[in-house]
Amino acid sequence: MADSSHPTADPVIGAGAVSGIAAGAATGAASGIAAGTATGAASGIAAGTATDTATGTAPGTSSGGDTGATHDARPPVGLALPDFPWDSLAPFAARARAHADGIVDLSVGSPVDQTPDVVRDALVAATDAHAYPTTSGTPALRAAIVEWYARRRGVTGLTPQSVLPTIGSKELVALLPLLLGLGPGDTVVYPRTAYPTYVVGSVIARTAGLAADDPSEWPASTRLVWLNSPGNPDGVVLGVPALRAAVARARELGAVIVNDECYAELGWNPERWGGSAHDERVPSILDPRVTDGDNTGLLSVYSLSKQSNLAGYRAAFVAGDEALVQRVLEVRKHAGLIPPAPVQAAMIAALGDEQHVAEQRERYRVRRVVLAAALKAAGFRIDGSEAGLYLWVTRGEPALATVAALADQGILAAPGTFYEGEKSQHVRLTLTATDERITAAAHRLAHLSKL
Repeated sequence: MADSSHPTADPVIGAGAVSGIAAGAATGAASGIAAGTATGAASGIAAGTATDTATGTAPGTSSGGDTGATHDARPPVGLALPDFPWDSLAPFAARARAHADGIVDLSVGSPVDQTPDVVRDALVAATDAHAYPTTSGTPALRAAIVEWYARRRGVTGLTPQSVLPTIGSKELVALLPLLLGLGPGDTVVYPRTAYPTYVVGSVIARTAGLAADDPSEWPASTRLVWLNSPGNPDGVVLGVPALRAAVARARELGAVIVNDECYAELGWNPERWGGSAHDERVPSILDPRVTDGDNTGLLSVYSLSKQSNLAGYRAAFVAGDEALVQRVLEVRKHAGLIPPAPVQAAMIAALGDEQHVAEQRERYRVRRVVLAAALKAAGFRIDGSEAGLYLWVTRGEPALATVAALADQGILAAPGTFYEGEKSQHVRLTLTATDERITAAAHRLAHLSKL
């Protein structure tokens, strides 16, 4: 039963009433997953081709009626997506590769350790995948996801109908506003310091986008809120009180609220979010202490890429409000967004085995200790970073100046400009490098501190 304090028992899905499967990106536009035009004025972030507000037709086309009217044969304008940020690192990567001992690439959080045997064996055993897999996931996979949330996250009350596997988590982040039927007139909110894909999802759906951490700043037009705890790049964890406040505001607005929790198994400083040595778990947005037993309007996203070294498998899932999950499932069935059957089998193995997760966590813990000590000795300050795969650091200068200084020592870092704008003074360093490369980075940072 929905909480009677909610203004809307069913969170708003799209501007206007979104029809059965899903509207494209525009009300009244051609049906389908993505419409090439948008009704009304172009959205705040970007639009492809906007419908002319005076005539109700797309610019460059006839308003109809005259059978002899000519039409502009030009193809539709694409989405105004931002440049892919990592392409801009090429000059710094070249400088780092010139180091006598080679590059230490700490710019991308791509796992370098082996995929666990228990997972690989499960994948191999499922390679006779002659039939189409189910978009919803096999019953065994859905049961494994439900059981994992209860065992590892303290989340109870989920059912097989309230969980859904995805093809990695990035595609879901990028497509969720569209899958929910959002469009012009709607606002997607995301963290101020954030991975770029939240913005991309807003652009794809042609919504307005707003970077705002304070729930009081979320406008009445908000229809989707993204949280990211533990955060990428800053490793900040939202405790139960912060999650409760965010959920309360989203429900007041009738908005869907989603927490991207992909780094939840990699918490390092539980005392910072209200945990303890006896309970180191990173809180989920579906934690009963947050929800009071009601998941209406709430979704949790999780990926196996980090905890199980499955980045190449593309294995993730979403869980929470059953009605929302089922609506997303309907669109995904029509679009063919289906994790391959062998990957689904591998996910079951990964979710059921805690040993490999503990072993990988220990590898990252050791690397984190080595790299953090070297950074502090070299004069860096570490901010946030209480969970996750990254160290979010600064030495009080423009981010690109730090990236350049590190590149001269053969270390490649991601500038904070990718995540918080041109004025950033942070860089992000990942723990996804071999022990040998992390040790090499520590030695080079010692040299940097002497310059």
